[in-house]
Amino acid sequence: MNEEKFSYFDRLMMEEALSEARLAYCEGEVPVGAVLTYKGEILATGRNQMESYSDPTAHAEILAIRAGASEVRDWRLKGTTLYTTLEPCLMCAGALLLARVDRVVWAAPDLRHGANGSLCNVFALDHPTHSIKIEGGLLEETAANLMRTFFKWQRKENEKRPRRVVRRTY
Repeated sequence: MNEEKFSYFDRLMMEEALSEARLAYCEGEVPVGAVLTYKGEILATGRNQMESYSDPTAHAEILAIRAGASEVRDWRLKGTTLYTTLEPCLMCAGALLLARVDRVVWAAPDLRHGANGSLCNVFALDHPTHSIKIEGGLLEETAANLMRTFFKWQRKENEKRPRRVVRRTY
């Protein structure tokens, strides 16, 4: 992927997002991390915590948006950039649009759920109140390798677990 279009600051922030993803990995979560910035400073971070919270909405991007909105005491996050290690899904894309984040930079494509061209392209639609500048591919291989390693480990762990047999009685 052509990474020349990204600034040094973009690279630093994606490294921070990768650090969050590694923490998620260590916690047994799908390794996705996010960093929300405003005027060159980190406003909030997030990492996947769906398993920890038993919450299907606890994606890295959503948690970073919530923390950022709480920090500035406003749900409107104009002027912010969100860095995420995985292409945002439909839910996260919607939240990013509603929160009015100005820019999103992602690392690896999400071929199953990605809402920036992999599954669909929500960001290409004319949104009535807001549009987002979105760029992908920054440190793509690093993020993709982390995901591959995690799912390879998870498959091995799943093979060790005994299968639960559910018997239905009618």
